[in-house]
Amino acid sequence: MKARTFIVGAVLLLLAGRGALAQNNMPAPELIHGKAIPASELPNGTVTVRVVRESIGNNIAGQQVTVSVGGKTHTAATDEAGRAEFRDLPRGGEARAEAVVGGERLVPDPFAVPTAGGLRVILVANLAAAAERRKQEEAVSLAEAPVKGVVVLGAGTRIVGDFQSDNLRFFYDLDIVNNARTRVDIGGPFVLDLPPAAVSAEIRDGSPKSASIEGTRLTVSGPFNPGTTKVSLIYELRYSGHEHAFTQTWPVAVQEWMVAVERVNDVRVSSPQMPQMEERRTDDGTVYMVGSGAPMAAGSSLTLQLSNLPAQSGVAPTIAVVVALSILGLGAWLAFGGRKTEADARNALVQRREALLGKLEDLERSRRAGSISEERYAGRRERLLKDLEQIYGELDDATGTTPRGGGEGIAA
Repeated sequence: MKARTFIVGAVLLLLAGRGALAQNNMPAPELIHGKAIPASELPNGTVTVRVVRESIGNNIAGQQVTVSVGGKTHTAATDEAGRAEFRDLPRGGEARAEAVVGGERLVPDPFAVPTAGGLRVILVANLAAAAERRKQEEAVSLAEAPVKGVVVLGAGTRIVGDFQSDNLRFFYDLDIVNNARTRVDIGGPFVLDLPPAAVSAEIRDGSPKSASIEGTRLTVSGPFNPGTTKVSLIYELRYSGHEHAFTQTWPVAVQEWMVAVERVNDVRVSSPQMPQMEERRTDDGTVYMVGSGAPMAAGSSLTLQLSNLPAQSGVAPTIAVVVALSILGLGAWLAFGGRKTEADARNALVQRREALLGKLEDLERSRRAGSISEERYAGRRERLLKDLEQIYGELDDATGTTPRGGGEGIAA
């Protein structure tokens, strides 16, 4: 969960910092309140502090803001856009910003003035009051009967792809938005069919109890409350070869959406719905290809063409098959009173040994072809050798001798 939180937070900051984004494409206020966002387009040593009330766009003009750095306090007033600008601050120094709105003291996390470019900070006043008001409005709405209506996918809708070992995972953050003032019945559940190559899909923490996944189908039961129902899920995308066409069809209209895919081993991402994608780097150096596109109608599809993909590991599926076969074999042995002979047991071990040796040969070919990184090669080879070592040990126990071709020569 911590890894997931980092991924989402890092990518949100990347998306928020894109100069090309329109104002209404910003993440939710509570996610970026008090956060310093790098802004390479600003002059060196420049920090802007934007002050808004409850939501982005509800700017507070004429608000006094202070920034303290290097033992000196700088003061400026916000303009019509709610921004106070501080130029030529000591680069590399730790700075603290502050504003007091209606008696509420707004203080972001300390930040370092960058040596190149600048920073943008957003301070959001009345967040707690706004949350309490929404809670009360929701309680009133829940007491009313739902009306016929529609939902859309809103600004928080994002698809983030990253690699774990050789496996490509996709995280979906879906903002299912009901713009009505009361609950709406959309005529059935919200149903999203994931790409056919999706496996091991599961709902993430924080999603409502009304959300469930069966196979590749996500179902969110209604009715839908006013505002946003946030659903998060994860799945693994299985593919073969180094290219894969990824298609996601939307069951409802999509107002705003963004995509970020981790770039490893020169992975390339293109899409007819995203004419331009940008490289963005998180604080820990992870590089993502990031893009967004125009609103999409219900039934439209987002297509991603992925190329230069690393070869997916066949070790995990192979181990799963071996385990499954072992369980089936044990069941059969118990059913027939253990009538399998020692020769049968040894033959099974030999077959497993040969399968793993074949995997090891495939791995060596991939390394020579340059289609796998040294890190992934080393990890996969270690797992294979560990499985082989266990099999050789079982063969030794069964026969009292070392099988021909075994020993240090194979494990080297």
